[in-house]
Amino acid sequence: MALNYIQSLYAIEKKAKPVLQQFHEWLRKSATTVTPKSKIGVAISYTLNQWEKLRSYLNSGELGIDNNITERDVRPFTTSRKNWMFSQSVDGADASAVLYSIVMTCRANDINPYLYFQKLFTELPQRDEFADLSDLLPWNADLDA
Repeated sequence: MALNYIQSLYAIEKKAKPVLQQFHEWLRKSATTVTPKSKIGVAISYTLNQWEKLRSYLNSGELGIDNNITERDVRPFTTSRKNWMFSQSVDGADASAVLYSIVMTCRANDINPYLYFQKLFTELPQRDEFADLSDLLPWNADLDA
């Protein structure tokens, strides 16, 4: 039943408020009929506890109904984190994490990471140590220049 409500929200996101309200009523009613420690009981309790956060996407066109894109982007990072345990040093693990973060930021901004790093490696050596680098941030960098 919960999946049906969620699928309805995806299908008619513009008219989601009444569906969301029905889902909330179903959750509240179901919370009284399931064992709280069962998997569905835990899921219902979690959803009710996060209800205001769930509703926030209704108030902003910039927010999505879920965070699937973020979850998808974070998944490889958590896998890599396990690999960084075997780095030769803490600095090496930190450097790997920073590089990965830059690549994921490029990806989130539809920027080719190879071209971005090329730009950085060309521009950074020409900059003063304390220079403003905001023009080299992935979302500002002009990769055509």
